[in-house]
Amino acid sequence: MKELNIRITLKIYEYEELNREDRELVNAACEATQRSYAPYSHFSVGAAARLADKTIVTGSNQENAAYPSGLCAERTTLFYANSRYPDQAVDTLAIAARNERGEYLEDPIPPCGACRQVMMETENRFKHPMRILLFGQKGIYELKNVGALLPLSFNASAME
Repeated sequence: MKELNIRITLKIYEYEELNREDRELVNAACEATQRSYAPYSHFSVGAAARLADKTIVTGSNQENAAYPSGLCAERTTLFYANSRYPDQAVDTLAIAARNERGEYLEDPIPPCGACRQVMMETENRFKHPMRILLFGQKGIYELKNVGALLPLSFNASAME
């Protein structure tokens, strides 16, 4: 038997420790939560992507009474970015969430598995690491790339 240990490194920042560009991106993700359509879960998620050309695009979760017809904020953002700016890699993706009381979460939330897979595909498509900022009131997690969220990812090479 062999054992494989997988380690990830993440940094935890206070909001004030972020540089101006990262604060701007986190603010855009927080603002995007206001455009969430979450009448069923009452859980509003926003995402903001900074593209290689410095353009910022945002998205929010969009629910539907016919589950699972809705879409998460991360995928809404990345699909919009890839369709509107097909030649631009995503440099950084910021994610924020609010609860049903309208309060931003204390701790950062990680993306769901489907979103992680789409994030990995976007990173692989452009052969460019996508930095991730997960916003929480107690701190902001920074991950250098999607592999830190999805270390044993499924990709095209698995189908060869």
